[in-house]
Formats: sequence, C-alpha cells, structure tokens
Amino acid sequence: MPRVAGADIPANKHVEIALRYIYGVGPTLSKQVVEKAGIDPTIRGKDLDDNDLDRIREVIDKDYKVEGDLRKEINFNLKRLVEIGSYRGVRYRRGLPVHGQRTKTNARTKRGPRKTVAGRGRRGGSGKK
Repeated sequence: MPRVAGADIPANKHVEIALRYIYGVGPTLSKQVVEKAGIDPTIRGKDLDDNDLDRIREVIDKDYKVEGDLRKEINFNLKRLVEIGSYRGVRYRRGLPVHGQRTKTNARTKRGPRKTVAGRGRRGGSGKK
C-alpha cells in the first residue's frame, strides 16, 4: 500500500479514488491533485512508481491542508466557538444538533438513548368528569 500524507491508500483502486482515503481529500480535490501532478487518473495505486508518488505528495503538501493539520484546525475552531459562548458553541457543548434541526421528535443519534423521567406520560384512571 502506498503511503501519502500520513495515510495508506489502497493499491488496487484508481489513483483518483484511492486519494479519497486521505482525510480532507474528496472527489474534487483528488481530481485536482491528479491533474496538477500530471498523472493518469485511471492508473492503479500499485502501479505508481516513486516519482509519481513524490509528485502527488509534493502537490498535497504544498497546496492543501489534510490529515493531522486539518483535524487540528477543525478542533481548534470548535473549541473557539465553545470558548466564546456562541450559539453554535453552546450546542456543541451540550451535545445537541448545531445546524438548526428540530429536537422535539428527532436527533436521537446526537442526544443518545432516551432517558425516562418519573411522572411523565398519561395517568391511568383519572379523567375529566
């Protein structure tokens, strides 16, 4: 398996697809990297020689923020939002949806399993008279 930007890329996939295994590289970015490096996008990872790998590494290191640096930047941005007490930061701190989704009926994944509360629900037997 070739190693690019601190991540193993699959040897049996086309380079354009294999580069997507790097954190921060998606379809558009992988296409740009392959173009700038001057490599055929249909070549497989195992068929890349050292020269090709060096060109890919050089393009990624020079032009893009990926893997560890990108993770650090994203975490720093989230910590900053929490620190300044913005609305988004408060939502992150409480573990609730951040982008305006409803929480009355949905957001089970974000909020976790239901917590039962005593005294909630219907009372049996007492009704209007």
